[in-house]
Amino acid sequence: MRMTPRRLAIGMSLWIPNLFSGIRVRRISDDWTQATVELRVNVFTRNYVKTAFGGSMSAMTDPYFFMLVMHQLGRDHVVWDTRGEIEFVKPGRGVLTAHFSVPREKAEELRARARGGAKVLEWFETDITDASGDVVARVRREVYVREKRRVTDGTAV
Repeated sequence: MRMTPRRLAIGMSLWIPNLFSGIRVRRISDDWTQATVELRVNVFTRNYVKTAFGGSMSAMTDPYFFMLVMHQLGRDHVVWDTRGEIEFVKPGRGVLTAHFSVPREKAEELRARARGGAKVLEWFETDITDASGDVVARVRREVYVREKRRVTDGTAV
């Protein structure tokens, strides 16, 4: 069965760590360039002072940049999420949202830079906002990209 953006969004929303953390993937675009993820702050996802737990906000942003890059580049590339940073701006309450974008041009640039097996590290950024559009946190995620080596007749090329 071929992975589609809709199947991935449903699967990620039902994945146990996300399901019980109040994280829902609302949309992944058909061209794999954008995703929208929500976090519902509730008794399981809030901290001692009843605002969004930082770990939940980090989890809601963890895999999406690397997944968008991976699906655009295809199986001939290794793509990993290698590092993340989060700056907490204000307490998060209610429904929090993060939008992820990896334009085709950026994916093609990464493909070109990784050609021949070169290791590429690229930072992506997004904001987590609350229902009124206020920024709750600023997030940076580093993505690793490398073209896979092909093996022909037992020799890597």
